[in-house]
Amino acid sequence: MAEADFEPRAITVRDVKPATFIEQYAIHLKNSDRFEIPKWHDIVKTGVHKEQAPTSEDWYFIRAASIARKVYLKPGIGIGALRKWYGGQYRRGSRAKVFQKASAGIIRSILQQLEETKVLEQTPTGGRRITRVGQQDLDRIAGQVARGSSEE
Repeated sequence: MAEADFEPRAITVRDVKPATFIEQYAIHLKNSDRFEIPKWHDIVKTGVHKEQAPTSEDWYFIRAASIARKVYLKPGIGIGALRKWYGGQYRRGSRAKVFQKASAGIIRSILQQLEETKVLEQTPTGGRRITRVGQQDLDRIAGQVARGSSEE
């Protein structure tokens, strides 16, 4: 009788492992014709603290998926907070390490593209939040990830 009263709740982004979700959402963005890679993506570094540009060809989609997940989990987050999140230690040889923020241009361009695809929208305070369409999109992919991992 208790099982008949049980109503399963929907799978959200919070319910799946971040790495698998980001990987699947990056594949979704890559297959989407609405999300385009800028022409400078192969020569730019992701921050001052990095020595070289990313070697993966899909790094832009992976970063976009990660940013979309981060905005989903923390509504109202802005470019400055994302710069801190993706920043790292700048190794200066024999001198002490110093924290450096990530590149704002990359984060800004990803946020603008996610806004154009109606996944994100700006808040009145200047941050970003997920739209209703974007939340449905991310939750649908999270459900696919959860069903895929439960079958294995």
